Amino acid sequence: WLGLNKIYSITKQGNYLLRIELQDWRGNRRHIEYSFSLGGPSTNFTLQLSRMSGSIPNALPEHAELRFSTARDPECPEKHTGGWWHSECEETNLNGKYVMPRSRGRLERGKGLYWKPKKGRYYLLKSTKIMIHPTDLKSFD
Repeated sequence: WLGLNKIYSITKQGNYLLRIELQDWRGNRRHIEYSFSLGGPSTNFTLQLSRMSGSIPNALPEHAELRFSTARDPECPEKHTGGWWHSECEETNLNGKYVMPRSRGRLERGKGLYWKPKKGRYYLLKSTKIMIHPTDLKSFD
């Protein structure tokens, strides 16, 4: 993890895209890209997303203010591990435990790395990659 303060410092310099790459346990790779804005510490690093493109169904709410929460917060992380921009506590967790597919119980699956579109099933993940890049590379010369 780069860290929220560092990501915020970078993204406040211009417009960035967020790209999420996912790999399941069968070796399938998918991605999704969003335009996004990230608030600073005073907003609990509130994230706002707008889907741009991708090869997977969206699993994160668009145009909503998603507040970053950690295991100390009384909301989602008590059911799930790791800090994340939870909204309904079920859609996705890319910062959970490394859970192998043989862990079929709902409790274990909810603590692992997964992507869950609103109208779809859980995709238990082997690996995730979250990247940002400027929308206009010329302005960063």
